[in-house]
Amino acid sequence: MSTENEGNPVPPAPSAPPVPPTSPAAPPQAAASDGGESPTTPIPPVPQGAPAGDPYAAPQGPEGSWPPPPPATPSYADSGAGAGAAAGGGWGSSYDQQYQQHQPFQQPQTAPKKGSGRGGLIAAVLVAALVAGGLGGGLGYTLAKNNDNLGSTTVSASADGGATQVKRAAGTIAAVANKALPSTVTIEAESTNGEGGTGTGFVFDTQGHIVTNNHVVADALDGGKLTATFPDGKKYDAEVVGHAQGYDVAVIKLKNPPSDLKPLALGNSDNVAVGDETIAIGAPFGLSNTVTTGIISAKNRPVASSDGSSTSKASYMSALQTDASINPGNSGGPLLDASGAVIGINSAIQSSTSGGLGSTGQSGSIGLGFAIPINQAKYVAQQLIQSGKPVYAKIGASVSLEDSSGGAQITDSGSGGSAAVESGGPAAKAGLKPGDVITKLDDTVIDSGPTLIGEIWTHKPGDKVQVTYKRGGSEHTVEMTLGSRVGDN
Repeated sequence: MSTENEGNPVPPAPSAPPVPPTSPAAPPQAAASDGGESPTTPIPPVPQGAPAGDPYAAPQGPEGSWPPPPPATPSYADSGAGAGAAAGGGWGSSYDQQYQQHQPFQQPQTAPKKGSGRGGLIAAVLVAALVAGGLGGGLGYTLAKNNDNLGSTTVSASADGGATQVKRAAGTIAAVANKALPSTVTIEAESTNGEGGTGTGFVFDTQGHIVTNNHVVADALDGGKLTATFPDGKKYDAEVVGHAQGYDVAVIKLKNPPSDLKPLALGNSDNVAVGDETIAIGAPFGLSNTVTTGIISAKNRPVASSDGSSTSKASYMSALQTDASINPGNSGGPLLDASGAVIGINSAIQSSTSGGLGSTGQSGSIGLGFAIPINQAKYVAQQLIQSGKPVYAKIGASVSLEDSSGGAQITDSGSGGSAAVESGGPAAKAGLKPGDVITKLDDTVIDSGPTLIGEIWTHKPGDKVQVTYKRGGSEHTVEMTLGSRVGDN
């Protein structure tokens, strides 16, 4: 769950604008909009001292560069499965310390729980907006009633022609939302000390497994409380089956699940095209069952995200970018295509502001949202259901992350002074050496370390890939079989 600035002081909630006594009924929508703007907070600066073994990219760098360096190195990035990982191979790749002054994308995180910390503030803001809207509506009704007494020519629709009689054509946004909403849930996670927040998930199978983000359930780990509420109001206790910090994917299971669960259909994220319509479902700022729309703005966007806390470990993805409105609380919710199939899991947003530790509020949507492609998320979810642990693909080499579009360069040394190229690992077997610059993975151009990691993690361990690299001005292409790493620690 989100832990960004938990416990920090927050600014007072803006009061609802008064309704002019002499003004005709102000539309409730305007009042709600005024009161609905919540203070936002970007993620804090990257913690210093990150070792070279970090496998994450930070797509926020100096102006004019892309993709910029990654967030702080997760504590688990240096360790690995077996002697090879311990030698410094780590995740898909690793990075040197040159990225330390940059910041990652912000996970839309989770909406703060009502009644605790920021949740109380946001609830107050929303209540103020609703009160203002109610006053406007009351004035409007009074004036309309008076006009009716004077004689009105307005024609009203009969009750028989109400919304319940309207049939939405298949393929419309309304039809897609109507079918998908019953299979989405609002997740509340609470730690043992009472902190937590709200996120989203969706039904993965008939056994009661729900897919969501790792950062949505993080607060409920180690003895916390987890619940999932369906749009019809039915709430179920749940438990975490498995979670993958690096992928930012988690699977929870409903306790005593209902027998009529309907899993959402999964699409093929590889077939998604820029310009395709998207539909996002979630609980932005705790407003459950909210539907927003947009398009696919870009594919294969290298994104490193963090929940903004000083202890947060980063997650990395080769993301689907969408302009559908995604806010805190949308995390873990489905990103659907026009047919209603899930093509991604909403996970991160880009903020228009930047700040450090001690900043207050949460950032909201500026039309730059990022989702984990469902093809990758499906594989991760299945691994978590089977074993409870994630499995990551890797090349067994440490690469730097400079603000350069020349490629991903293998560093001179790995984390903690270990070898930059893991002995006996995939890169070593393929003949790669420190100083080599990887420029392609299969047909994908690699312009930086982040892009390389994103592409590696879209594959499975054991996959064979073509790696193109430069050494001493000459270009070479070799085949490499990806290795594996089990677990986050």
